[in-house]
Amino acid sequence: MYLLDTTTKRLSAFFNERRPPYAILSHTWGTEEVTFQDLRAFHEGTLQQHPFSSSVSSRAGWRKIEACCDQALRHGLEWVWIDTCCIDKSSSAELSEAINSMFAWYRDSKVCYVFLSDVDETVEDISEPNSSFRGSRWFTRGWTLQELLAPRRIIFFSSSWQVIGRLTKGSKLSEVASEITSIQPAFLGGLDLRIANIAVRMSWASERVTTRGEDMAYCLLGIFEVNMPLLYGEGTKAFDRLQEEILKRSYDHSLLA
Repeated sequence: MYLLDTTTKRLSAFFNERRPPYAILSHTWGTEEVTFQDLRAFHEGTLQQHPFSSSVSSRAGWRKIEACCDQALRHGLEWVWIDTCCIDKSSSAELSEAINSMFAWYRDSKVCYVFLSDVDETVEDISEPNSSFRGSRWFTRGWTLQELLAPRRIIFFSSSWQVIGRLTKGSKLSEVASEITSIQPAFLGGLDLRIANIAVRMSWASERVTTRGEDMAYCLLGIFEVNMPLLYGEGTKAFDRLQEEILKRSYDHSLLA
């Protein structure tokens, strides 16, 4: 697992037994993200030779990284994990490990910052039916489902990094998030997901989408405590494999109902 130093913005690799406390970011990808290769090239001074290079520090993705690091420092955390720049996606082995481990990485974080780039800078009443919070793209993406369910502590931020609220038991934010997602508030508050049967957990993802078809299966691995190899190009077969793996591990056949 690579973590980003909140002060130097440099990456370091850690293994489970020596992993320091860290914050983790949940967000939706934009068009100016900073990748693992971008960050390495930026610090090594080889960005000009890096394909598709533009000044890293001028990108919206860099400003997101800086804001996330600043927030972590305020919470006394020296490390953050951000999926755009902390996974070497050129390595299929590393990508597979990251996707199979991602639920655990979110669960083990000290705090998860949910950055909503499409929520107004002046945050309105989130309970209003037409609020930008309720309409945020973040609530529609497949990958962000586990990022909502796994962490023990979640703070939501607007596009200007103003705090919208904390997802705590009985909070207004928890009630609104439950209405948006159709997930019982108790599960948003840390209740063991295994208490919900397989069909219910699958229903939580039914209205969500991913850019690649296979990812609709891969983004659910942690929610069902399944590990399996990634085979991009297999299309809908990925979901068939996921269902097979779930049924191998569970006596709950509600999936077949």
